[in-house]
Amino acid sequence: MTIEKTPFSRRQALTGAAAITAATVAACSSSADANKASETATSKKKDLVLDYKNPKWNRDAMARLHGNTDFSKEKIGWYKGKAIGIVPGKKNLEICGFEGFSVTRLIPLEGGAYRKLLREVGFYTDLRTGEILNELKNPYTGEVVRTVPIANDPFNFTIEEFWPEPPNYGGLNTDKPPRVPMLKKWQEKGDTVLLESDIHLFYPSALQPDKWPRESPGKMTRVSEMFRYIIDRNQLGDPDNTSVEFFGSWVRETPWFPWLLMDQAPGHCMYVCDQGAWDHWDYVPENIIEAARAIDEKYLSAPTEDYGPSLSSLEWYAREQTPAPARQQ
Repeated sequence: MTIEKTPFSRRQALTGAAAITAATVAACSSSADANKASETATSKKKDLVLDYKNPKWNRDAMARLHGNTDFSKEKIGWYKGKAIGIVPGKKNLEICGFEGFSVTRLIPLEGGAYRKLLREVGFYTDLRTGEILNELKNPYTGEVVRTVPIANDPFNFTIEEFWPEPPNYGGLNTDKPPRVPMLKKWQEKGDTVLLESDIHLFYPSALQPDKWPRESPGKMTRVSEMFRYIIDRNQLGDPDNTSVEFFGSWVRETPWFPWLLMDQAPGHCMYVCDQGAWDHWDYVPENIIEAARAIDEKYLSAPTEDYGPSLSSLEWYAREQTPAPARQQ
């Protein structure tokens, strides 16, 4: 069998070369596009703003952690853990569980500051089942006592480029520290940023012993709160991100819960909780939401305007409860 040969012209050679050149250019262009996309991604990472030594950046970062700088949106905070009793010379004792949430809205203030508007609730729970408790047996006295949930409306404060003044709790705390630019304690660990934020207070008690002999911690209230935040570095560094979500922990050293009726016994309580804040309700259990709704529907939303006073649960207790009768012998 004879195979017929087709003449190979110069025009065909040039056409073939052009095709090869075009394919090569396309491949190079595709490679260049890929490199450009990679460079863009790298550039985007380099464009993160993490200006830890700038007080205004600290202000805006704290606003985005605590709330949402899209002022039309709310942010949900959550905490869950336990309440521990601490008595000098004795083993610490787990009293009950604790779980609650807050709802926050930010409003802008002059000069770039923010006002944080917040409502919050917290419920005491069974350590084993997580069921919300209406009463419990005081493990120190054996007395059955009625629990009083936390229901703070409001607890507002200002976020600005200076360290915040401590809460005055209706005028009870008169401490006025000097105005110092706010530089928080940030740590980078790979793609994670860690933050610690603590406050320590000592002020006259709203539950003075002469009026509240069973509930009072004494003439003074000592409170410390220690917050730890675990934050995604990319979320925090993206200046277009109006809200930064986080997980972390919250510890509060506080006087005996007034409703424990400890008769000014030595010792105090400590909340030890996980915490987080997000732009949704997905991580808040339904039973906690329903318990808040049973107190008042308003606790499922943040205030829309600034009002006060801003009080802690201890001060609200003094305003809303009545002194317990003397213990029956």
